[in-house]
Amino acid sequence: MNKRLVFSFLGNIAYLEAGLLVFPIIVGLIYRESLASLSAYVWVQAILILLGFALRKLSPDQAIYTFVDGLAITSLAWLFLSFFGGLPLYISGQIPSLVDAVFEMASGFTTTGASILINVEALSQSALFWRSFSHLVGGMGLLVFAFAFVPQKGQGTVNIMRAEVPGPKFGKLVAKNENYAFMLYKIYLIMTAVLVLILMLTGMSLFDSLIYAFGAAGTGGFANKAESVAYFHNPAAEYVLSIAMILFGFNFNLYYFMMLGRIKDIFENEELRLFLLIIGLAIIGIMISLSGSYDSLEVLFRDTLFTVSTIISTTGYATVDFALWPLFTHVILLILMFSGGMAGSTAGGLKVSRLLIYGKTIIRELRLNLQPRRVLPITIDGEILAESYVKQTFFYFGLYGLIFIIGVLVVSVSQGPFLTAFSAVSATLNNIGPGMGVVGPTGSYAGFTVISKIVLTFLMIIGRLEIYPVLILFNYKVWAKG
Repeated sequence: MNKRLVFSFLGNIAYLEAGLLVFPIIVGLIYRESLASLSAYVWVQAILILLGFALRKLSPDQAIYTFVDGLAITSLAWLFLSFFGGLPLYISGQIPSLVDAVFEMASGFTTTGASILINVEALSQSALFWRSFSHLVGGMGLLVFAFAFVPQKGQGTVNIMRAEVPGPKFGKLVAKNENYAFMLYKIYLIMTAVLVLILMLTGMSLFDSLIYAFGAAGTGGFANKAESVAYFHNPAAEYVLSIAMILFGFNFNLYYFMMLGRIKDIFENEELRLFLLIIGLAIIGIMISLSGSYDSLEVLFRDTLFTVSTIISTTGYATVDFALWPLFTHVILLILMFSGGMAGSTAGGLKVSRLLIYGKTIIRELRLNLQPRRVLPITIDGEILAESYVKQTFFYFGLYGLIFIIGVLVVSVSQGPFLTAFSAVSATLNNIGPGMGVVGPTGSYAGFTVISKIVLTFLMIIGRLEIYPVLILFNYKVWAKG
């Protein structure tokens, strides 16, 4: 790893975050918040600018990024932004604990939506905006954002993008990284702006519309009300957000195909069809299970649609406390938590594309038992997948399972009971936010120990970056070179 190159890139990230902090300051000025409160953002801006200047001095004469450099930059950038993103909340005293403040902003940038706040409505408007705005920035990826709006110099920048873009596939749609990133963010921001306008038409204020649009777009789930979306008692907004969360769970390449008029490619996409099938079956299963608990079929459908949408997209908004639902529905929701959205979306989880590969591999092995001499390649959308790629996908699943087990063991040591530890690890590693029990839709992570919060913070970043970029930081050989 070229350490000078990696840390000089972090200088760019420092400048970027200093610029992003302008937005909560503007919100604070609009709502006439005290200068003492807003000064926290200014102090952190000053620190970031000075740090960025110092780190930029480390830049080598020629920037050539290797894949290892890309992994290191990606993981360090997310840790960097989470730490300094939490500093204003800590310095202002709105979140008295630094660990809690970093947890909150790591949850924001990774679009997890897990919160340590018991009374979210006690935060200032600028703080509420900042934590939700982090969903918008982190949704498509912090470094995708950087490439889209801050041109980067050097060769091999594709290796940075490869390390961050979610899902098991990576494919450039255009020649240059900057163009690709800008195209992604253009689609993303247009969809978000449309969502804000539609939410305002349902009766929400501009500020509320921004908060919930940021959360739906980034599939994050931070709210400015303790009751989340349920606070508004607005069926139209619930339907709008339900559809929006599903749409942001789509692979964004599909929207690019739509722009090109390649509608056939969209309908023939196997991952999309499986994603919609899972949603449909989950809605039917939960509605049948809850049919005796509702007097209105429309309310039953709306609550089920919203809950399925928020869980499979890993957003984490709530209109009902699904922790009170029957056990059968919990099993369905747990499956959705681990499934997540499509590759190339803003959603978390294992990704539907991996489930597709796992399913096709199992079917192939069953067929080979009957006809062992047949050659049965695995295909996705008509393309044959290399066997090495299939093995990598299964290796990821094994590594994911190992990290999950370790996470549950570590958290359960300091945070019982087992169900709480299991649910918390599930919700953070899959970037969902709310889980079951103590960390359900009406709960929070406030009661967790400092050790548990630190572990869960790392799990959120590991889940968002899909393991490999973070693990490389623990390889001493990487640090010994360069």
